[in-house]
Amino acid sequence: MPKAPDELQPLLQDDSFNTFTEPDQSVNGLEDGHVSREFAPRESASSDPASTESASRQPTPPNHRSIELDTLPETATFGRNLTWTSAYMLTVSRIVGSGIFATPGTIYRSVGSVGLALAVWIVGASIAACGLAVSLELGCMLPRSGGTKVYLEFMYRRPRFLASTMVAIQAVVLGFTASNCIVFGEYMLFALDLEVTAFAQRTLAVGLLTAITIVHGCFLKTGIWIQNALAWVKIGLMAFMAILGVVALFLPRTSRGKTAETLSLVGLFEGSNLDLVALSTAIFKVSYSFAGYDNVNNVLNEVKDPVRTLKTMAPTALLTVAAFYLMLNIAYFIVVPLEEIKNSGELIAALFFQRIFGESVGSTLLAILVAISAAGNVMVVTFTLARVNQEVARQGFLPFAKYLSSSYPFNAPLGGLTVHYIPSILVIVLPPQQDVYAFILNVEGYPAQFFVMAICIGTLWLRKSRPDLKRPFKAWSVAIWLRIALSSCLIIAPFIPPKNAEGGVRVWYATYAVVGGGLLICGVIYWYLWTVLIPRLRGYRLEEEDDVLQDGTSVTKLIKVKVQ
Repeated sequence: MPKAPDELQPLLQDDSFNTFTEPDQSVNGLEDGHVSREFAPRESASSDPASTESASRQPTPPNHRSIELDTLPETATFGRNLTWTSAYMLTVSRIVGSGIFATPGTIYRSVGSVGLALAVWIVGASIAACGLAVSLELGCMLPRSGGTKVYLEFMYRRPRFLASTMVAIQAVVLGFTASNCIVFGEYMLFALDLEVTAFAQRTLAVGLLTAITIVHGCFLKTGIWIQNALAWVKIGLMAFMAILGVVALFLPRTSRGKTAETLSLVGLFEGSNLDLVALSTAIFKVSYSFAGYDNVNNVLNEVKDPVRTLKTMAPTALLTVAAFYLMLNIAYFIVVPLEEIKNSGELIAALFFQRIFGESVGSTLLAILVAISAAGNVMVVTFTLARVNQEVARQGFLPFAKYLSSSYPFNAPLGGLTVHYIPSILVIVLPPQQDVYAFILNVEGYPAQFFVMAICIGTLWLRKSRPDLKRPFKAWSVAIWLRIALSSCLIIAPFIPPKNAEGGVRVWYATYAVVGGGLLICGVIYWYLWTVLIPRLRGYRLEEEDDVLQDGTSVTKLIKVKVQ
């Protein structure tokens, strides 16, 4: 019989625990419709009424961990500071990065017609809605911070600690924010009419990330206010661009005759390229432009009335972004001649502003717009990933977990921000050339597709194995299967040789997929060594012990229990 840890010996010596029997589960309803299972001991087999009465009063053993507790809302130690509006801004600002200012030109060039390009954006929004439906089902069923971490741990409890280990590796090793920091540095230098050098660009990128980390780590509510303000500015700028598209019909710099012909029903689909590969590539690019719709799922411990807020806020945010994306595409087609769009590459927004305001003013406006959008995106990504890191630390899967889990001294997740800050700075500063930087970003995104597929499969499995769980929102089955199919395509796609036989960098085109998949395999090997092989060789097993830090943060400590 394995010996219990020393901390539990005084409790085990108490006779009140000696007659404890397996608990029954009684179901109570919560105000938000969730199921709360309270544990009560079963009646003793003894016929002695006094014995039965005594057993009915037996307390739950210490450190009792129930799978049902994960279905209950949990409030962060620093409170619920995110209102419906703040959650809405957090989602919009996460989705809208710099893609909408660059991607439409390449999409049009791939599909060949205005009508088909707009249809691709509508399809991309529909695919995002399917993914959002899955996130809504899980977020309303498990309304806790952590997002993917919470869902995978709830779905895949065996093998023990495997899901937690894989999520921890993904969050810490690949959970960095670098691309939009670099974009911010580049466009800020351009807006200030300064020379764009690698040193200056990286200096501004590091400065932005450092400032955001300090604000979120030391001034929680101020950080929320700033990111809300940046999101409002971003929405206002997109609305401004959409209005400019209509106004441009009356300006001499635009080709009104060609525009009217292009947007007519006759010319809308003229020149369409129905090649399957081209359409698939275009849809994938558009899908990436909608990434981040589930951002609030990572911070539900801080959202006021999380279930109700999530059910209404997330669809509204996605609908808002989809509408603006369509309006901006139409504005581009109104203002910029189609031949120029075909040859624009990723400069379509630059051509848009230059056509309206002239080359000098237009280029400066674009630079300011992209810099603001990138800064807002970095701010909300840092905000949410810090919470994911804190959740990983709370479970004891990081070194110095006691300090990284705590919200001391500023009542904010400074530890989680630090875990996010270090790899992000390294990715910004260390890569020696653009090819290496692009390669790292590809490696970052590839393993995420395996997590998406696992979550979708787990959602279907939970419906059969746990139909009793309260689901305030239930995703359509076709939406789940569509996400599984899309993830499968994204996992396989890197191994299909492109026309230029390279993957955008001067290495084998599938190298990033091999490296990303290799990281997952290394994670499995690490899990086996840490939780299975080494404990078996040294004669102990890992157990979980609940604890509460001085600031009120509940954490789990992994302890070694000697096996006799």
